[in-house]
Amino acid sequence: LNMKLSWLVICAEILFLNPVTADCKVTSQTVICDESGKKLRTIPISLCQNVTKLSLQNNKITLNDTDKKVLQRLTNLTELYLNENVVTVLYNNSFCNLAKLTILDISNNYITTVHQAAFAGLNQLSKLNLFHNRITQLDSDVFTSLKNLAVLNLQDNLLKFFHIKSSFKLITIALAGNPWNCSCDLLDLQKWLITFNVTMENESNTVCAFPNTQKISIRTAVIQTTDCGLKNKSLEITVTSTSANKLKSFTSQTFLAPSNVTRNNETRAGLPLLGKSWTFLGGVLGFVLSTTLLIFTAIKCPTWYRYLISYSHRRLEENDSEMFEQEFTADMNSFPTVPGTNDEHSMVNFEKTRAFVPEEDGFIEDKYIYAYGISEER
Repeated sequence: LNMKLSWLVICAEILFLNPVTADCKVTSQTVICDESGKKLRTIPISLCQNVTKLSLQNNKITLNDTDKKVLQRLTNLTELYLNENVVTVLYNNSFCNLAKLTILDISNNYITTVHQAAFAGLNQLSKLNLFHNRITQLDSDVFTSLKNLAVLNLQDNLLKFFHIKSSFKLITIALAGNPWNCSCDLLDLQKWLITFNVTMENESNTVCAFPNTQKISIRTAVIQTTDCGLKNKSLEITVTSTSANKLKSFTSQTFLAPSNVTRNNETRAGLPLLGKSWTFLGGVLGFVLSTTLLIFTAIKCPTWYRYLISYSHRRLEENDSEMFEQEFTADMNSFPTVPGTNDEHSMVNFEKTRAFVPEEDGFIEDKYIYAYGISEER
């Protein structure tokens, strides 16, 4: 209690010294500045951080960067009323530090655009009032961060459709006073209302403005799903035909030859052009074949390389026979000398060995062994 009284005294002193907020009513953790005669153009900087309820109704606050910085300091706020001001755009992270906020009222402003992360950080928000603004387009992704949102008021805006996802949960929603177009664009909202049995405030006035002026509730309005299917199919056909036309124009510019050829200063008719589809098909086949050939070559190239490296045969040259005789003589000299033989006999044996022509009996005789055997016999 003493802590609360000390905070109250400090806040009262600050407000007393600040002439802008002199008309505000300050009670225990509550600041109400809705009778200041539209003097406030920004949120007062002198507000105490202990404030839990702040009402700035009926002023000229625009919620600019300075206002957002002031709000970020008020981390204990649970209720914020900015209705009847001149806010036009809700930018991203406008209330990012107000984790305890449960009620946010921004009705009766001039809001036309709501950014996707405008309500980021409002984890405890249960009631959001956007009544009587100028919002023309709104997606349910804007409210995905509001896990505890139960009541949403979108009355008296300029919404024709509202794309909503099945993961979005609410208890009560107010949608009256919008020019709803009961066509395929409203089908997901209608299914969501019926599936989750959401309570719709002022349902009798939540009616279709298009395609007819009959007062039919958007929950019970008949929307031809077959028309939606045809619409989507026609859209796909349009996209496909557009892509095909672009592809044909590209192939005709890239692959087709000119129709006239000038040679020897004379102009003559060129060859007839192939069909565009055949030209494109030929280009695709050529590309596939060339790619396959490159892949095959890359795979087989190591095998061919090893085969060429392993092939080391070469043709004998004329000097090779003399080298062979020198090697053979050196080998013969290395053999042990048999008693009773001399060099002359060895030379005779060598000449005979050279003159010897083996019969072709399918066997390969070693000349070294044969010569050595003859020398032993002698």
